[in-house]
Amino acid sequence: MSKKAALGKTFRDLWAREKFAYGLRVLLALSGAMALGWYLDQLALVISLFLGIIACALAETDDNWRGRLQALTVTLVCFAIASFSVQLLFPYPWLFVTGLALATFGLTMLGAVGERYNTIAYGTLILSVYTMIGVEARAITGGHFWREPLLLLGGAAWYGLLSVIWSAVFAHKPIQHALAQLFVELGTYLRLKSDLFEPLRQVDIESRRLALARQNGKVVSALNKTKEIILNRLGNSRDGTKVKRYLRLYFIAQDIHERASSSHYNYQQLAETFFHSDILFRAQRLLAQQGRACRMLAEAIQRRQPFEHNQSGQALVDLQASLAYLREQNNPTWRRLLRSLDALANNLNTLDQNLANASNPDALSDEQDNSLLDRSPQSFKEAFDRIRLNLTPTSLVFRHGIRLTVALTAGYGVLHWIHPTHGYWILLTTLFVCRPNYGATRVRLKQRIIGTIIGLVVGWALITLFPAPILQCLFAVAAGVVFFVNRVDRYTLATAAITLMVLLCFNQISDGFGLIWPRLVDTVLGTVIAGLAVFLILPDWQGRRLTVMLANTLSSNARYLQAVMAQYDSGKRDDLNYRLARRNAHNADAALSNSLSNMLMEPGHFRRDADAGFRFLVLSHTLLGYLSALGAHRDALPDDATSDELIDRASAFIQKTLEEVASGLRNESTIAVHSDTEETLTNELEQMPDDLPESHRLVRTQLALILRQLGPLRTLGVLLQKKQPSIRVPKNLPSP
Repeated sequence: MSKKAALGKTFRDLWAREKFAYGLRVLLALSGAMALGWYLDQLALVISLFLGIIACALAETDDNWRGRLQALTVTLVCFAIASFSVQLLFPYPWLFVTGLALATFGLTMLGAVGERYNTIAYGTLILSVYTMIGVEARAITGGHFWREPLLLLGGAAWYGLLSVIWSAVFAHKPIQHALAQLFVELGTYLRLKSDLFEPLRQVDIESRRLALARQNGKVVSALNKTKEIILNRLGNSRDGTKVKRYLRLYFIAQDIHERASSSHYNYQQLAETFFHSDILFRAQRLLAQQGRACRMLAEAIQRRQPFEHNQSGQALVDLQASLAYLREQNNPTWRRLLRSLDALANNLNTLDQNLANASNPDALSDEQDNSLLDRSPQSFKEAFDRIRLNLTPTSLVFRHGIRLTVALTAGYGVLHWIHPTHGYWILLTTLFVCRPNYGATRVRLKQRIIGTIIGLVVGWALITLFPAPILQCLFAVAAGVVFFVNRVDRYTLATAAITLMVLLCFNQISDGFGLIWPRLVDTVLGTVIAGLAVFLILPDWQGRRLTVMLANTLSSNARYLQAVMAQYDSGKRDDLNYRLARRNAHNADAALSNSLSNMLMEPGHFRRDADAGFRFLVLSHTLLGYLSALGAHRDALPDDATSDELIDRASAFIQKTLEEVASGLRNESTIAVHSDTEETLTNELEQMPDDLPESHRLVRTQLALILRQLGPLRTLGVLLQKKQPSIRVPKNLPSP
């Protein structure tokens, strides 16, 4: 390969990465602001322009270019109000702190309307603190009253303009990146699922199930993100035509997820029964290959290259050959398990067909329901109602709003008490560190302090070694890019980069060395204030909400079962109601997994139920797997009066039991540990005549597996009820 070709390939590889495109856009914005400062020979302008760019980039929302232009207009209006308000009230501390408290609470509550509004509100709060930085810079360089607000707005408008143009030129890049990440997560899920088929004795199957449940949360998050990005681009008819291909790929991913999460029998029993056969190794190999195919599809989407799925053909043939050999043994004790293996093989075969369909999604039929649920408010009244409903201490948004308001007010008092010269770093640190829950705040707190120390040390070294202003400016631009590229998943590095950028910028108008110790002290003070606020002010301990999360999971599973069984009556149809029930069940499962992960970072007293909670997660995710298998094979059942009546009774009993256990967990009412009806129904379902149609047999097998899960779930529910503290947090309001 020639050097030119290799260079071209390297660029294409970088261009396919989401962070590269984002970093390039930030690089253009920061470089343009720096070039303007050098051209006008006024490097003092650069600080405010940079801060405006950062605030606008942090407030950026995903949308098509028209939607982004509208969001930019709203953002600039909010920025202007915030910036000029800070300038007007800054000389009057009591008025200023009152305005700061009201603005903080009001903007935080705006997040109850939706994620887009939450992002803009958060960016507005950041710009308010940046205006204070500008006021301090004006005290050094001089200037008019309106200078800082206009420079901040100029930087924000400059980045916003680049963002709108970028969105118009590369309209489908965000969808490609989101879909690629979705298939990467699906590939990882399939790999972890294949580990369950390893026929090893005395293997820790529970830890593997737990890893699978946690990965399911990542898949669900990627599905939700992809749906929102596609939905934001379906409004325009011209763009909508182009987006249809990506919409079909999204529906393929949904179907792969349902089939991948399906469980057709107890894997430990399969492993013990077929320990001397290669059947489970064949299934494991096929799943692993399909996982690799998902990752190859992700790469093809990112690079906009053709995708051909032909990796699993031989693995499918080998699996069917192993099944045929086992049938030839005519072992009567294997009969029921072989039928489950048949269902598993059929499911994997259909999953493989879905991957093959991804090669040409345009050829798929448009007959299915392609509608998506838009959760954003459709009117001003609906948005206002969401805020009104969250004005209660039971709302997580309200609690975070109160907590952040008190924290910033306390920070403002501390900065006047300690040193008002550079005290705005206290507020900025508190704003960045104070998260909605204790676990996230604790992680962010450590990352912020370590990153600040690293940034200050590197800044001191660069200022000392490279005194030339032009080099320091280049380092500042590079640091700004590093901040944005890493701010989501490498916050320590991002903090170090933004600290370095600010230090280098301030060194152009004053003594950067004099900023080092105040910046470090203020960072420590800001993190301490944020940590105390989250710990003491209306804390959202996950342990106190655990039974509510468990109840939501069971209720969502009950509604999913109801939606599945309805289609066994009417026939398979991927309509919006069915997809919504399925997604809600997986969302609840993912929310429980995230809540338990956060609980592990809380003080010991509040994570005492973590072990029981994780056991519940494993059981509920296994139950969700049995439900997913019912969903994967759903179709109208042939008439069989006796079996139909039994299936209806079992389905109704499961739904009723799940809701009863959920109600008991929510309301602290009695949960029955044992059920004679449950045992009777399970035995009836498992006693199948030889002439029973295979479709009926599959449904009865899956319902029996679900029934076997109910007893352990009830037992854990009773255990967790007894462990819960007497002071309970009421059920949260539904998220927007």
